[in-house]
Amino acid sequence: MQTETSYYATGKRKTSIARTWLKPGTGAIIVNNLPVEEYFPIETTRLELIQPLKLTKTDGAYDVKATVKGGGTIGQAAAIRHGITRALISANPDFRTTLKKAGFVKRDPRVKERKKYGQRSARARFQFSKR
Repeated sequence: MQTETSYYATGKRKTSIARTWLKPGTGAIIVNNLPVEEYFPIETTRLELIQPLKLTKTDGAYDVKATVKGGGTIGQAAAIRHGITRALISANPDFRTTLKKAGFVKRDPRVKERKKYGQRSARARFQFSKR
């Protein structure tokens, strides 16, 4: 979806949902109305969400504005990365092949498995006592 040189996309990971907007600019990244350095203090999470921009060599060409809900910090960073990837593809469809090769286009389907009744967790059973 496109509105006057602004590209919107939704990214998801685990229980995190990120709404991302890409606008031609200087490379500023705003997450939930905070600078990315403030919202993600750990550098590895910041590096993860700018991977699609670095890969397509557009890290200084677009301003990213994202609102993210749910999940933890790593899930939120991955959701923003997924949203940026989708927005980049809507901005320039030629990026799809490089981003797909890196594995950013597909949503990561891994989610926590539910706990089953009669068990301690999803797979672990309660300790069995013979006597």
